[in-house]
Amino acid sequence: MQVELKPLQLSDADTLYEFFQKLPASENGKNNRAHGLSREEFTNWVQKEINYSQGKNLPEGYVPGTTFVMYVDNIPVGVSNLRHYLNEKLEKNGGHIGTHILPEYRGRGFGNIITLETLKKAKEIGIKRVLVFHYDNNVPAWRTSEKMGGKLDSINMVNGIKARKYIIDTSKL
Repeated sequence: MQVELKPLQLSDADTLYEFFQKLPASENGKNNRAHGLSREEFTNWVQKEINYSQGKNLPEGYVPGTTFVMYVDNIPVGVSNLRHYLNEKLEKNGGHIGTHILPEYRGRGFGNIITLETLKKAKEIGIKRVLVFHYDNNVPAWRTSEKMGGKLDSINMVNGIKARKYIIDTSKL
């Protein structure tokens, strides 16, 4: 099995359109802002995400972040977002990393793989202490953080839902 985590690229927009349409629009606190877009809107969204990764044209309250697509044997199966740093709001509700696996690929360990690969990217850009939030009822997600060495920091209400905040030390990867 060949696994590759690639940053979102404009050259991949045509091949990734269907992938992003299959990902749920909203699930467990993860929002797929590309869901339901036309092909032209999707291409514009990809360019906007690339700009955000470079810190360009960020809306107020946003921080630079990179969207990655995980390919398994050249098939896109998941997406992750890595914020390059956090602001005060994201420290309390958001964190550094969000992941999303296509429903038909869940339960096969791909959540562990995409999380580990995204943590490696965090380490590469100098993030030593990664914050990750999971809704309490999303057991597979918070178990993944624990497998990655994450330590439970707190349990709080986030958007009216009980959520777990984990801290992962990238120096231990």
